[in-house]
Amino acid sequence: MPTAWHDPRVPAPEDCVLRPLLERRAAATPDKVFIRFADGSTWTYRQTLEIARRTASGLRALGVRQGEHVLSWLPNGPDAIRVWFGLNMLGAVYVPINLAYRGRLLAHVVENSDAALIVAHAELFVRLADIDRAKLKRAVILGGDAPAVPGIEAHPAAALAPDAADLPPTERPIAPWDTQTIIYTSGTTGPSKGVLSSYLQLYSMGTSSFHFLGADDRYMVNLPLFHVGGTAPVYAMLVLGGSLAIVDAFDTGSFWRVIRETRTTTVVLLGVMAPFLVKQAPGPQDRDHSLRTAIMVPLCEDTAAFSERFGCDIYTVFNMTEVSAPLVSDRNPAALGSCGRPRDGVEVRIVDENDCEVAPGDTGELVVRTDRPWAMNHGYYKNPEATARAWRNGWFHTGDAFRVDANGDYFFVDRMKDAIRRRGENISSFEVETEVCAHPAVKEAAAVAVASEFAEDEVLVAVSLAEGASLDPAELVRFLIPRMAHFMVPRYVRIVPELPKTPTQKVQKHMLRSDGITPDTFDREKAGIRVRREKIGT
Repeated sequence: MPTAWHDPRVPAPEDCVLRPLLERRAAATPDKVFIRFADGSTWTYRQTLEIARRTASGLRALGVRQGEHVLSWLPNGPDAIRVWFGLNMLGAVYVPINLAYRGRLLAHVVENSDAALIVAHAELFVRLADIDRAKLKRAVILGGDAPAVPGIEAHPAAALAPDAADLPPTERPIAPWDTQTIIYTSGTTGPSKGVLSSYLQLYSMGTSSFHFLGADDRYMVNLPLFHVGGTAPVYAMLVLGGSLAIVDAFDTGSFWRVIRETRTTTVVLLGVMAPFLVKQAPGPQDRDHSLRTAIMVPLCEDTAAFSERFGCDIYTVFNMTEVSAPLVSDRNPAALGSCGRPRDGVEVRIVDENDCEVAPGDTGELVVRTDRPWAMNHGYYKNPEATARAWRNGWFHTGDAFRVDANGDYFFVDRMKDAIRRRGENISSFEVETEVCAHPAVKEAAAVAVASEFAEDEVLVAVSLAEGASLDPAELVRFLIPRMAHFMVPRYVRIVPELPKTPTQKVQKHMLRSDGITPDTFDREKAGIRVRREKIGT
C-alpha cells in the first residue's frame, strides 16, 4: 500500500473509493435497502453491487477502460445510478449532462469532455443530431428507441445488461485521488467549466455536509444527479451505510406525502422550497411524517417557523461543485442568513482583489483551502487558465463575496461573478447573451439578475439592436425557447439604444441591475408566455 494512504487525513480506499466501498457495504449489510426509487422499487446493497457490476461489465465490453471519460445523460432514477456506479467500478469517470442542455451549450460539454461514448435517454439522444460531435463515436440508448444520429454507433439498452457480470480487476488499484466525476458548472465569463473531482472530494463533501447523519438515516434526493446537490448525498449515504429515496424533483403539493411514503429522515431545502412549504395551509399532517432534519440553503426568515411547525431540526451549509462544504452550521442556527462557520480541517479568508485580507465586517471574496489533500477540486478539465486563476496563491477562490460578523458567522453577500441563480439552477450570463445575440436583430446583449417575488433571481436581458432593425420582445423569447435550457430563458427583456459601458468598452452591468425592471421592460409571464421543464421518460 502506498505510503500516502497511511496519512491519517486520507481514509483507506474501502472507506472512500466507490468500488471497494460498495463491495464492503454489500458484504456487511447485504439485505439492507440502499435506494428506494420514485416508483416504489428498491435496491438492497447486495442488489446495488450486482447491478453495478453487470453495468460495468457491459461498459467494459463496449471498450470503456480505467480513466476514460463517459457521458451520462439520464433523468433521476435507476439508470442514472447504475451508469454512474458502473463507470466507477471500472475506475472510469462519470460525466453527467444537464437534461435541459441543447445547442451550443450541449456541443461545448460534449466536445470538452473528450468522451467517445454516451449513455443517453432516447428522448435526449435525438438532440445530438443538431450539434458538432466529432469525438463522440458510440452511444447506448435507454428508455426506448431513438432515431439514428449520423456518425454515432448506437447500442440498445441490452448492452448494459449482459448475462454475466464478468468484471476483471482494474489495470491498477483505484486510488482516493483518482478522478471520479467531471461535473460542469455554469460559465460566468466564458463557457461552462468541467470540475475535476476525486473520490476524496466527494467523500469529504458528503461527510462534511451531512455530519449529523448516520446509518439509520434515509436521505431524499430531489435534486438532479447531474448536479453536486444530487451526487453528494448519494455518496454520503453510501459512505455512512445509510439509505436514499430518489425522486424526480421537488414538488410542494406532494412533498409531505412522499416523505411519509419513503420514510425519509433528512433532505436539502434549496432556494424557494422551504418558503413554499411554510406557505401551505397548516393541518394535522404537519407533524405526521418521518423527517428529523433538513439542510436549508439559504437560511431564510422562515427557519424558526419551519422548525416549530414541522418538528424537525435545521442546519445550513455553504458549498459549490469545486469545494467540500467549507462552511457548516450547528443545529438550529440563530443567525438568519448565515452560511455557518468553517468546519474542522478547513481554512477560509475574506480577501480583496490582491488577496489581502479585508477588515472584519468588510466584504470581500471567500477563499478556501483544506488540510486533507484532494478534498477539493483538482482543476477545470482542459482549462489551465481558469484553474490557475481559481487556485492562485495556494487558495481556491470561490468568486463569491462574503462577510463575517463578530461571532464568526459567515454571510453570503453577492456573486462576484455574473452568474444568475434561478429556481435552484446556476445560469451563465455569458451563455444567455450568446444565444440572445444569435437573433439577427440583436447587436449586443447583457443578462443580469433581478429580484424575484419568491427568492433567488429572475433573468433580465438588455439588448441593443442592429442598425435599422426592430424587435418584438415576445418574438425574441419565442426564438430563445427551443435554443436554451428552460431555466435560462429570460423572463424580462429590455430594449435599449445602447448598453452602458466603461471607457474601455466593458458593459456596466451594475447599472442595469440598479435600473432593475423599468416601465418599458417586457415581462414574458405577464404576456402569457410560459416556459416549462420538459418531462423525460414519462
